[in-house]
Amino acid sequence: MKRVCVFCGSNSGANPAYADAARALGRLLVERGLELVYGGGNVGLMGIVAETAMQAGGTVIGIIPESLMRLEVGARHISELHVVGSMHERKAMMAELSDAFIALPGGIGTMEELFEVWTWGQLGLHAKPAAFLDVAGYYDHLHTFLDHMVTEGFLKPRHRQMVAVSSDAGDLLDGFAAYQPPVTVKIINTETA
Repeated sequence: MKRVCVFCGSNSGANPAYADAARALGRLLVERGLELVYGGGNVGLMGIVAETAMQAGGTVIGIIPESLMRLEVGARHISELHVVGSMHERKAMMAELSDAFIALPGGIGTMEELFEVWTWGQLGLHAKPAAFLDVAGYYDHLHTFLDHMVTEGFLKPRHRQMVAVSSDAGDLLDGFAAYQPPVTVKIINTETA
């Protein structure tokens, strides 16, 4: 594993623990010799994780759509900044450049990004691990709902287990090394849908 993509908020959130976790994750990636891939912003948790990784001597690769760059939220002091034409291009490049994915706390954009790479893995389009870094219980309710999806028959247990959750970023990175995707991917037909 060479690069980890971090999805996170363009805001810092209400709890200072979120910013602390972003700083700790930025430092940990550098300590482990891993490059950071992220959304290219200089605001919120995105800016914090990138700035911390750069200050620690790491490599930081940002990908940002032109529309957001024009709003002057693009980071300018990182190792590489790719300005792309759309959010779709951004997500595709983030996925292509990354070997694993972590979601720090964030809003609907963070959810959408993590859920999309999870879906791609479920469909067998990649075999890369993904995880939620559960800072101060931020993802507790989401994980309850994901378990409810399993109970209600909309998510297979093997696909639920594809995404790890931990309050310890080191545990997540350790788990990435041992990640094995499901043997069977989601097949859509009348018997298994």
